[in-house]
Amino acid sequence: MQLQHLVNFHKAMGDPTRIRILTLLSKGPLHGQAIAGKLGLTPPTITHHMAKLREVGIVYERRDKNTIYFYLDADHLRRDAQAILDVVRGGESSVDGNEKEKVIKNFFNVDGKLKSIPVQRKKKLYVFEHIVSGLEVGRKYTEKEINEYISRFHEDFATIRREFIMNHYMYRENNIYELNPQEMWAQPE
Repeated sequence: MQLQHLVNFHKAMGDPTRIRILTLLSKGPLHGQAIAGKLGLTPPTITHHMAKLREVGIVYERRDKNTIYFYLDADHLRRDAQAILDVVRGGESSVDGNEKEKVIKNFFNVDGKLKSIPVQRKKKLYVFEHIVSGLEVGRKYTEKEINEYISRFHEDFATIRREFIMNHYMYRENNIYELNPQEMWAQPE
């Protein structure tokens, strides 16, 4: 799961009113007026909170004539709530993992050479993540060492090296390169 999505989910869940709304919706769909009445809040307040919950995908709505009913997406809620534990344990969601594996398989030859640099940003970041995974955390590399390392994967080491910097995989100072913490790396959207 993307780090920004995880942060947005927890921001949305950081409000007691939203948790109370989810508790109500866990018993079945309700329209905004009913939620407002049960919680003693105004309909505009409910609209505000529902927008936040919809943004992170744990609530969806369906219209029945002139009334909009809100539903809890329990599977989405469960998956997003579990994601923080996966991150803490160093894992990743199986959906992202499977997609990443397919991209790696499609863009790399069996000998580990990169066939081509993907155009699509998400795939490109998966490829770069795969390449930097062989570098040591905390070690300082000269530009020559980085070029030689990248050359094992692709001949255009200058482009890939530049992408490492632009996507925050690495930090460069005085032609010395060092891996950034994974939390700083660009995330596939």
